[in-house]
Amino acid sequence: MPRDDEPLRARLQTLATCYPRYGYLLLHALLRQEGLVINRKRTYRLYCEQGLQARTRRRKRLLRPRTPMPLPDRPNQRWSMDFVSDQLTSGRRFRVLNIVDDFSRECVGQLVDTSISGRRLARSLDEIAQQRSLPVSIACDNGPELTVRPMFFWARSGR
Repeated sequence: MPRDDEPLRARLQTLATCYPRYGYLLLHALLRQEGLVINRKRTYRLYCEQGLQARTRRRKRLLRPRTPMPLPDRPNQRWSMDFVSDQLTSGRRFRVLNIVDDFSRECVGQLVDTSISGRRLARSLDEIAQQRSLPVSIACDNGPELTVRPMFFWARSGR
């Protein structure tokens, strides 16, 4: 008995229109969050049948100079997150995530481990949010830990 894929096709098309830079895996995660699909192979099949491939674009050169970020004028307005790493005498590397309030220069939190995943980072931010309110914005680089799916969904949840 063939399945009726039309509602799923329509929703996939809508999400692909709203988020043209997302590939099928991220669109699958959004559909799964809505409870529409379980199997990613089905999502991939529909994605290919509809011709919804995310095109790679060439980076455009910036024609205007970058504007500096405005300075925060009160605590908890903007936090900065960045990783530093070092090596033990045994040769094993470890990483430290520093979270700093940009106005007061207070270290809001640190996370130290040999491997810090995106899920662990999101859990750590939730723990900090239980002790104090989250800032209006968080400044970070585009490191691999900060651009993974758990961090995407954590930021999207609006905690």
